[in-house]
Amino acid sequence: MGFEHILVERSGDFATVTMNRPRRRNALSLEHMRELITAFGELGNSDALGIVLAGHGPVFSSGHDFADTAGEDLPYMRALLSTCTDLMNLIQHVPQPVVARVHGLATAAGCQLVATADLAVASEDAGFAELAMSGDVIDARTALDWGLVNRVVPAAQLDSAVQDLLERVTKGSAQSKGIGKQALYAQIDLDQPKAYAYAIEVMAATSQLPDAQETMRAFLEKRKPNWSRGRS
Repeated sequence: MGFEHILVERSGDFATVTMNRPRRRNALSLEHMRELITAFGELGNSDALGIVLAGHGPVFSSGHDFADTAGEDLPYMRALLSTCTDLMNLIQHVPQPVVARVHGLATAAGCQLVATADLAVASEDAGFAELAMSGDVIDARTALDWGLVNRVVPAAQLDSAVQDLLERVTKGSAQSKGIGKQALYAQIDLDQPKAYAYAIEVMAATSQLPDAQETMRAFLEKRKPNWSRGRS
């Protein structure tokens, strides 16, 4: 993948997408978001088990790029914000767990990226802004208390903490992880009866998949399961 605004790296089972506009504080220009959409789309169809979203430079992301929006007309702004929405939806649609690796500031749409990721690990120096009305910056511990991030660690431990979390959440069948993630987002806004009805159908259908049958056989035979690598 050749990109101008991001870096995509593969290490073993995991891929890392790094926003690489440090001079613009990883601001989300239209082209930047389009590149992120391309990367997540391709990785979503790959055999990677997990994806890290990171930022290069002093901050994670400062949000939308005002140099990309100032003076633009209404159709352009609609297209820009629609692209942003497409990106956020895609992050939750890809089957792999997506972990935000947060350092420095994550403000405005940059904070939205953190909230959109399935999981997030923040360094102790991280800050988050554009929450509700004030736009005040909250620190990483407050973000942890509010449920915006899953773990806060010293900056020197950020990479190892992200790796540890990814390894834990990708154990098991990759196929079942993808189905489970998509089912979670599909039912999260349903009322309880509809959510149960949807979950019943997903779980019943999933029980018939080869990986599910292998899991049950392995449990009964007291051995480690041999899951397929693919997601289809």
